[in-house]
Amino acid sequence: MAEYDLYYWPTIPGRGEFARLVLEAGGADYRDVARLPESEGGGVQSMLGIVEGRGTHRIPFAPPFLIHHDPIHGEIVVAQAAAIAAYCGERLGLAPQAEADRQFARSAALTTADLVAEAHDTHHPVATSLYYEDQKPEALRRAAEFRSERLPKFLGWYEAVLANDPSGGDFLAGGALSYADLGLFQAIEGLRYAFPRRMAAIEAGFPLTLALHRRVHAAPRLAAYLASPRRIPFNEDGIFRRYPELDGD
Repeated sequence: MAEYDLYYWPTIPGRGEFARLVLEAGGADYRDVARLPESEGGGVQSMLGIVEGRGTHRIPFAPPFLIHHDPIHGEIVVAQAAAIAAYCGERLGLAPQAEADRQFARSAALTTADLVAEAHDTHHPVATSLYYEDQKPEALRRAAEFRSERLPKFLGWYEAVLANDPSGGDFLAGGALSYADLGLFQAIEGLRYAFPRRMAAIEAGFPLTLALHRRVHAAPRLAAYLASPRRIPFNEDGIFRRYPELDGD
């Protein structure tokens, strides 16, 4: 049995990727359960069974969720992407040590979760139960506001945090690589996929943020993961989707 079992949809990076990056960068002993064959206890049904209340009384609302087989405390269930990233980061050496920095890292991860949710809502502004094609007029309007107002505001916040960091501005919290930086890295990757024209037009205005993205990409364990088949490509079933009509300068 692996120490960590991660449960998420096996064909999309989605919110599960924020947990995968921390587990990979931290060198964790983990299984990506739904991607395993059913003969090894994997598959989507094993994940859905837990969501439906089979196997644990601590029922997660939806994937992603993590089960930590802790040798001292037993089975620990953690759900929500930012919470999983923080939990794993604080156990794998990817979190600040000082309490003030630890709390700020959590705040940064939750801010990134807000950014990801708003990016998702550009193509599903009415309801997640509807197809994109059922809400295209609303999506066009929502995406235009996201590109012009919300995206620069989020990126500007990261830039201000780095510019004002007393440790030099290489990382978001604590002066070293943390799960908060990994989350920002994934968000930028997704934004570049979904909004390539808009990101190309505005990236130069956020040099510290993009330098952090490059720094994270070069981290040895992470670089190896990104080049491996374990890294699931972005596609039009996930959070970040490339619909050219939603992009623009």
